[in-house]
Parts: sequence; structure tokens; C-alpha cells
Amino acid sequence: MTKVKPPENQKKSPSNVLEAIKIQAWWRGTLVRRTLLHAALRAWVIQCWWRLMLARLLEKRRQAALESFTRKEWAAVRLQSWVRMWRIRRRYCHVLKAARIIQAYWRCYSCASRGSIKGHYRVIANQVHLKLEFFLGSGPCIMTERLLLPIKE
Repeated sequence: MTKVKPPENQKKSPSNVLEAIKIQAWWRGTLVRRTLLHAALRAWVIQCWWRLMLARLLEKRRQAALESFTRKEWAAVRLQSWVRMWRIRRRYCHVLKAARIIQAYWRCYSCASRGSIKGHYRVIANQVHLKLEFFLGSGPCIMTERLLLPIKE
């Protein structure tokens, strides 16, 4: 076997080969670092987008919870106001009935005695304040009275 010699112009010295290897290693390292940088930037963009989506989702959940709470509170307030209105109306109807009964008795009494009865009343909470003035033949008689109405609170 004969060994073929490369031409003289293609012969390289060992120092040139080492320098070429160093340049190639540097270039491969640059390419790897650039690829890793691009991958890190893409991962960072994805993470920013995901955080934004999570923040929006949490805001929607918070808003829905707030609306639900507001709706429940408003319903409770309306229900309480209806119950208060119903109770006050019941109290008013009860007092009105009592006043009508008292007025009917006054009218009958004034006709029967040939005298007159004047009076006025005031309804406060569960009480009726009465002030009656009887004018009979002998002179006026004034009577004031507080009547408690049997209304349960």
C-alpha cells in the first residue's frame, strides 16, 4: 500500500486545525445560546399571557360573586321591607277598626243623651291616645285615656 500524499497547498498545520475547531465551537455555542434565548423569550411571552388570562378569569369570578351577593342582599332588603309594610298595614287596619268602633259608640251616645261628645285621638306605635269632652246638662267632662293595642312585635 502506498500512502497518497496530499498536495502541498492542502497541507494544514496543527495550529490552524486547533484554531478552526475553536472557531467552530464558538459558533456552535453562539447558535445554542441564541436558540436558548429565543426559547426563554417564547416561554416568557407564554407565561405573561397565561398570567393575564388568570387575572381576567379571577376578575370575572370576583365580579360574578359580587353580583350574586348584591342580588341576595337586595332580595333580603326587599323582603324585609315588604314584611315591615305588611305589619304596619295590619297595625293601621287594627287601629282604624278600633277608631271606627269608638266613633260609632260616640255617635250613638250623643244622640241618646241629647248632649254632645267631642274628641280626638292620636295613634302612636301600638297605642291610641284619646281625649274626650262630654257636654251634658251639668257641664263639661274631659277624659283622656291611653289604650294599648294588642299587637305582637
